[in-house]
Amino acid sequence: MNLHNNSKKERKSLLKNALFLVLFIIIAQMAGIIGSVFTADSVTTWYKEISRPSFTPPDWLFAPVWITLYVLMGISAFLIWKKRDKKKEVKTALIIFFIQLVLNSLWSIIFFGFHLTLIAFIEIILLWVAILFMIIKFYPISRAASLIQIPYLLWVSFAAVLNLSFTALNAF
Repeated sequence: MNLHNNSKKERKSLLKNALFLVLFIIIAQMAGIIGSVFTADSVTTWYKEISRPSFTPPDWLFAPVWITLYVLMGISAFLIWKKRDKKKEVKTALIIFFIQLVLNSLWSIIFFGFHLTLIAFIEIILLWVAILFMIIKFYPISRAASLIQIPYLLWVSFAAVLNLSFTALNAF
């Protein structure tokens, strides 16, 4: 009987973990969906008309990169949530996670929604700092959660350079 109860508890724990993993991935993807609401119209109008640096990736590349990064963000947050026995550290780390998600969505609103490339550049620097801070806070809780955020930091670093280049090319 005890073996059956342990198996039932294990299944219940696995189901709970799977549900929270999916929830964290959905939450992360929502940041992208919010951003895409402001991006969709501008990509076919304003963005096509402004000068772009020569190293601008093709438009088709952005969606798969961001979807992948949001999945990694969700997995990372889930790994931190699983360590919730370290209550204070986990709470702080997840607050930083949510702050950077808000900053992530906000960049799309500023850049694509309002076409304020200089303000968007300042905002993406804040996002970059928040991502770095998240990586640092995640590391002692879960090394894996921290390390899988590095592609995100690298992509946002590239996006910041791209953003600054857009600003310089379209200043007048």
